[in-house]
Amino acid sequence: MTDRILLRAGHVVSMDPDIGDLPRGDVLIEDGTITAVRPEISADAEVLDMTGRIVIPGFVDTHRHTWEASIRGVAPDATLDDYFVDILDTFAPLYTPEDVYAANLAGALECLNAGITTLVDWSHINNTPEHPDAAIQALAETGIRAQYAYGSANTSLAEYWFESKIAIPGDDVRRVRAKYFSSDDGLLTMGLATRGPGFCVNDVVTSEWALARELGIPITVHVAMGRLAGRFGMVKQLNDLGLLGPDTTYIHCCYLHEDEWRMVADSGGTVSVAPQVETQMGHGWPPVMQAVEHGLRPSLSVDVVTTVPGDMFTQIRAAFGAERARVNADCWQANLPAPETMLTARRMLEMATLNGAHVAGLEHRTGSLTPGKRADVVVLDATALNMAPVHDAAAAVTLCADVSNVETVLVDGVIRKRDGKLTADVARARRLVEESRDRLLAAKEARKTA
Repeated sequence: MTDRILLRAGHVVSMDPDIGDLPRGDVLIEDGTITAVRPEISADAEVLDMTGRIVIPGFVDTHRHTWEASIRGVAPDATLDDYFVDILDTFAPLYTPEDVYAANLAGALECLNAGITTLVDWSHINNTPEHPDAAIQALAETGIRAQYAYGSANTSLAEYWFESKIAIPGDDVRRVRAKYFSSDDGLLTMGLATRGPGFCVNDVVTSEWALARELGIPITVHVAMGRLAGRFGMVKQLNDLGLLGPDTTYIHCCYLHEDEWRMVADSGGTVSVAPQVETQMGHGWPPVMQAVEHGLRPSLSVDVVTTVPGDMFTQIRAAFGAERARVNADCWQANLPAPETMLTARRMLEMATLNGAHVAGLEHRTGSLTPGKRADVVVLDATALNMAPVHDAAAAVTLCADVSNVETVLVDGVIRKRDGKLTADVARARRLVEESRDRLLAAKEARKTA
């Protein structure tokens, strides 16, 4: 029997150029697939009244260290240099598989609650083989669409982040690939979260890239950010090693040289920008327009909830404000009007949805409300005072809405949030993540006094 859901009479912002916006439109979902998006649809289906609602594709977060949900807000004033010491050298070595499970469970539910339906989980907390198992189990239980990016262990800052000679364990990556990701068609897929040149010796870099390509999984790597890595010339080093390719996502990119931008673009690479983290922690200016000017389609990401909020509305506004501030200042200095290429509110929504799906390698499945794609859909209550009255639906989403407006969330056609409440056991997730917090803080104190 076909399972049908009809979203009726909403303001549909499809992000599909052929469909466009429908001020009053219907979306029909059959067995998890979007089958029609039109002004009016008749069907034998469960009907959800979308009157006064804005219907959009789910947000895509292309880079988040989800395991850090247990230590949310512990480093509010941290710089990137502080983060390495305060998080990777202090808390990360203390994480048990139970802590990873609790954090990924709570962190993925946080995403769903905020309308993030797809997540790239940059999981550099694999201190034992049980750690990735716990992370993947939690993601699977929430029902989120995710790319699990298998990263290194983090038991010693010196050993893993300063010219590291320790490669990600290939045998365990192969085990995880075979056990959980034998198919690339599931709700969960796999990537490799690599540290790259400067952080690792060349032999480690080349072995990790070779491992990912042996297994046919995408690669994701931080580059060109902050006081140290901003000077590494990481993309140039990767190019010299012959490793650039269309299977690689470059995160941050704040201090890429002009020739490195061309290398990324010419190789077919993709870009993830974490604007709130980058401006707040000293990674550099979010390079949104630089990416666009080089023919790339930048996506947005949260990065770390130890220091910034975990919702996409924050990232949209951080990027929008920072980039326009930079361009406006340059125009003032040159006594010129703002260029026609100035970022727009609608373009920010494209980055948070369609571009995100492109960067995650999932544009064929999600990112727009297109018939044939899987039904990853978010419904926003536009009758709330912070959104009403709506003049421009895309602007209402990007500049007015917040998590409180996220009323309904579907992933793969399954309702994960209804009437403003998650369908999951939120109380259990909160209890587990609070217990993890307490356990980690106690372990930190015990380590300090040992």
